[in-house]
Amino acid sequence: VQLVESGGGSVQSGGSLRLSCEASGRVSDINAMGWYRQAPGKERELVAKISSGGNTDYTDSVKGRFTVSRDHAKNTVYLQMNSLKPEDTAVYYCNAVVHIVTIERQFDISYWGQGTQVTVSS
Repeated sequence: VQLVESGGGSVQSGGSLRLSCEASGRVSDINAMGWYRQAPGKERELVAKISSGGNTDYTDSVKGRFTVSRDHAKNTVYLQMNSLKPEDTAVYYCNAVVHIVTIERQFDISYWGQGTQVTVSS
């Protein structure tokens, strides 16, 4: 699975951005997709994720401001970010999880995009 992100950039506080992530390769094996971010000096954290069935989950700091969605036909996951704050500044990474089932065991494999910079100025 390969992931290519787009849509990052610089905006002022209160502005909006929309991130896109297109998957290619064995896309039929993808289960959940989502977005993580990593700010300088901090650990990578989950921002939002969406299951193959459409169930979503958000980190508390973005609830009500960010929306994750998925277009199965385009193999693309989106992150609509509204009311952006300076603390949202980070590199945002797309993530896809493939669930593997073998005779012996089951396990997940995570794939990552290259990251896209989001900068919010006050």
